[in-house]
Amino acid sequence: MCNRKTFLLPFLFCLCSVLFFSCSKEKIITNAEADWLKQNDSITIALFPYYPPYQFINNNTTIEGIFIEYFNLIEDKIDHKFKRRYYSNWSQLVKDAKSKKIDMILEAQQTWDRSQYLNFYTEFFNTPFVLVASKDTPDGLTLKDFNTKTITVPLGYSSEEYLRKKHPEIKLKTYLNESMALQKVQTGKHDAYFGPKTVANFLIKSKNFDNLKIIAETKYSYIPSIAVAKDNAILNKIIQKTTNSISDSEKQNIIENWLYIKTKPFYKNPNFLIPFVFFILLGLLIVLGINFYLGYTVKHRTKALRIAKDNAEKDNQLKTAFIHNISHEIRTPMNGIIGFSRLLKESSTTDNQKAKYTEIIVNSSKQLIASMDNVLEISKLQTKQVILTQEETDLYEVFDIVFSTFEIIAKKKGISLILNNNLLEDQRYVRIDKSKLIKIITSLVKNAVKYTQRGAVLISVMLQSDFLVINVRDSGIGIDPKNQQLIFKSFSQSENQISRKYGGLGLGLTIAKEYTNLMKGELSFSSIPDKGSTFRVELPYHPITIANPLNTISPTLSKDTKTRQHTILIAEDGDVNFLVLKTILLKIENYHFTIHRAKNGKEAVTFCKENNAINLVFMDMKMPEMDGYDATKLIKKLHPELPVIAQTAYANKEDILNVFAAGCDDFIAKPVDPEILKKVIHKYLSVYSF
Repeated sequence: MCNRKTFLLPFLFCLCSVLFFSCSKEKIITNAEADWLKQNDSITIALFPYYPPYQFINNNTTIEGIFIEYFNLIEDKIDHKFKRRYYSNWSQLVKDAKSKKIDMILEAQQTWDRSQYLNFYTEFFNTPFVLVASKDTPDGLTLKDFNTKTITVPLGYSSEEYLRKKHPEIKLKTYLNESMALQKVQTGKHDAYFGPKTVANFLIKSKNFDNLKIIAETKYSYIPSIAVAKDNAILNKIIQKTTNSISDSEKQNIIENWLYIKTKPFYKNPNFLIPFVFFILLGLLIVLGINFYLGYTVKHRTKALRIAKDNAEKDNQLKTAFIHNISHEIRTPMNGIIGFSRLLKESSTTDNQKAKYTEIIVNSSKQLIASMDNVLEISKLQTKQVILTQEETDLYEVFDIVFSTFEIIAKKKGISLILNNNLLEDQRYVRIDKSKLIKIITSLVKNAVKYTQRGAVLISVMLQSDFLVINVRDSGIGIDPKNQQLIFKSFSQSENQISRKYGGLGLGLTIAKEYTNLMKGELSFSSIPDKGSTFRVELPYHPITIANPLNTISPTLSKDTKTRQHTILIAEDGDVNFLVLKTILLKIENYHFTIHRAKNGKEAVTFCKENNAINLVFMDMKMPEMDGYDATKLIKKLHPELPVIAQTAYANKEDILNVFAAGCDDFIAKPVDPEILKKVIHKYLSVYSF
């Protein structure tokens, strides 16, 4: 009997375990539906993370909200992750859904128009549409009371469709989002805002709209749902079954989590609100004892805070416009690169056309790199990461570089570029940050040539006391007096019309100003609209004396010499980058290369250990397993005389210093310039054997 019980107990335990784990997770969809999801892994759901608390971008730049958590639960139940597409423009999202470019919308209100092409699920949370107006507006007003007034709504939202169909007599004004619509009511430009109560409450508190209040609830409600394309029957069935399987308690938990806990940390400016409340409470305590003095202090501090808040809002608007401009400035050259690359593949393209298309692709690539370099540079300037590197500099050479850079461009525009160099021979050599000086002058000359359609651009340089004075004068469009205070401000241009007509990110003058300040100098300007502008740079002048350099004469090579074979190792994890570098090397005349590849730093070190007959190493500095910095140090220990050339996309002054500190002998930046690569090869590898 005892043996029988001993046998039965483990058996019963195993049986219960199997039953428990087999029933622990409910199977919602069929095997056929699960297989269909795997075969259709490109199904896309659209997210619009600008509608708190349903979906929004938090302070950590991740997307959260009620519907984000709800959809994560759906994916968990069916064990499948859908492809996400993020939108910043609601009208474009709706347009893409209508044209079947997306399969689902995470959050949408069911309307008559949308019901023609979408099915809606999960109406588990609703909130009434309300009217929001200024605090001096009487409570209890209805939509009929605004027949002769203006109501704001976001463009393309369900609130707009309701009012246009149900109350066509009301005058509507649309904006890109809820915040902009409420802001217009806050400033008194419009009479009221119409939208969901939850969203209105959240934005009034988080955006500090202290002049607004909810004056009435309407008979309409905002009932957000997950929307699915009607023509996808299987997807509709899956979503319907999954949403039906979610219990009321699961829905309630999600709502309570976000409405009562998670909304508190997401006010826009927590670092402002906490100190502000603290100072108010402290002020009340001190007022009881000191009275007049504290009242005077609080009054001035409040005024300063209000000015700072207004400036912050203006800067935020400028940054938003700047981000839109970045998109344009990146897409424009990318359009040229992609478009003409496709044309190169067509069999009907002639050799002349191929040459022309190739030139356009190269110029578009350079334009794209210049835009990205400016964005990265202004970012480093704002975070105080830029340092000065003083070096011996020939000012004649600096101005020759700038002049030759823009001379052809000016001629193509039909304007004159004039250089007036008033420096004497013994004044040409200085100690200064050469690259930043070139960037300052280049930015000013580029700006002058860009905005000058006829006449001339004059570059002049002279010494005044202990300062190097550089003037760039043009006969261009000039700068409107009302915009002259903004000309050196980040993320702004003189006028929107100018930006649209001439392009650009509006960062050149900002970078020039920041560099001038960093070098303890001053950048100023004067301008007359339609007459032209003059920019003046004053920098501290630190002269040095350099002996007359001797001309280096290259030895004449015998015609009977033979081409030498060289072995090169390219350490590069990117296939395309390796292929580009290899192709350029094989096209260099009078050289014969045997090229090997290492896909990471570890492989590069191993190859150098096992092969002594290596003539040159090209080292990518960012690679998996072991980066180029560590790999270079180890290779230099093995072969101290072996030239190692860094090749990387990080090409600013600080990055170059880090490369040389790791032991590299030279540096080339990505994308690789064939001419620069040839100079490096000529420098480290001899052409002939004797």
